[in-house]
Amino acid sequence: MSDLFTKAGKLLSDWKKDNYVFGRGVLPQIGPMAARYGKTALVVCNTTYMKDLADGVCASLKAAGVSLAGGSIVPDAGPNAPRADVYRIETYILHHKPHVIIAIGGGSNIDACKAANFLAALGEEVSPEIDHWFGTGIVSEALAKTGKKLIPLIAVMTAASSGAHLTKYSNITDPVMGQKKLIVDEGIVPPSALFDYDVTASQPVPLTIDGALDSIAHCFEVFSGLPSDAPKERYDLLAEITSAAVELTVQYAPRVMKDPKDMEARQAIGMATDLGGYAIMIGGTHGPHMTSFSLVDLTGHGTACGLMNPYYAVFFAPAIEKQILLVGDILKNYGYISEDLASLKGRELGMAFARGLIAFSKAIKAPATLKELPNWNDSYIEKILSAAKDPQLDMKLKNMPVPLTAATVDQYMGPIIGAAVEGNLDLIKSLA
Repeated sequence: MSDLFTKAGKLLSDWKKDNYVFGRGVLPQIGPMAARYGKTALVVCNTTYMKDLADGVCASLKAAGVSLAGGSIVPDAGPNAPRADVYRIETYILHHKPHVIIAIGGGSNIDACKAANFLAALGEEVSPEIDHWFGTGIVSEALAKTGKKLIPLIAVMTAASSGAHLTKYSNITDPVMGQKKLIVDEGIVPPSALFDYDVTASQPVPLTIDGALDSIAHCFEVFSGLPSDAPKERYDLLAEITSAAVELTVQYAPRVMKDPKDMEARQAIGMATDLGGYAIMIGGTHGPHMTSFSLVDLTGHGTACGLMNPYYAVFFAPAIEKQILLVGDILKNYGYISEDLASLKGRELGMAFARGLIAFSKAIKAPATLKELPNWNDSYIEKILSAAKDPQLDMKLKNMPVPLTAATVDQYMGPIIGAAVEGNLDLIKSLA
């Protein structure tokens, strides 16, 4: 195993300690993990395309003396965690009152189970409507006021994707509006998690590539959004996380494209996405993630973030030269940038970096412009800009390297979105 894998593994172990089991062939450890919390487990999982995995989990639970709450597995949430699935899973929690919840799947199912869990605990005394909970810290505040406690949740990740099994985020979608909204709360971090990287071999390559792009987006957005007065220790940690995650992704994502059964490459992308989860627990994402919430019905979350990152990078370049140089050097080492980045400054540096990100996206057959997305039309421009002015997404504007406000969204974000439609970096305005 390379030094890069060792470095990534140490970062994750130092962060999560014994609360996270990760690696290859670790799935059978789920039974003993669950038994620490009690004798009944509500297992939420897709039993069609993940039947073998579900059977393996049930066997491990049985061997550890843990039974299925309700006697059967609960169907998982659909893509992007539709709110209706959150309410459905909540009813199972309320009816069966399990000792532990085991959410098995990608980010969508884990996010839905996080939300269903706190609704079951707090819905009666506070609000059963998911809309009440969008924003930051609302769940923790309600737990403190009511004295309620959440049922322990074990998140079993099956896809190299969002890092939902490790984080305080829950993205929930209103399919009618085609808009995703965000819950950010330390109170919903799963107390235990497991990720067997071997499981990702069954995932389609486009899903893995979506996760790979999300890992870069998580790390680079948080790293670039660091305040200028952030402590050196925080900067150094994020630099280490970002460099490891980006290099794992840039080196190994093309290998997954060539051979979906390349397990070393699968493990690399899994670790990269886990590091992305680590990054977003240190700081917040910003523009690309905010834009992705309005593209939920057009493409995968990570693909949307990866598509937008080059365009936002040009806009913010004068304020994030150090961060661009760190990530840009990795892209240059793997042949995606030809320019001497150290000789460039400001917007020129951002343009060279953006071209490198776009070249990498094209190499893994990811879209590089909004108009490449199936069913794209220009009505999405107004949808994106309107969503950016929503007070519930204000955290994303504040997290930007140069914070924007709802009043400046049209002036500065408008040209960024226009540039992403056409693939024309010259359309992006520079900050004065």
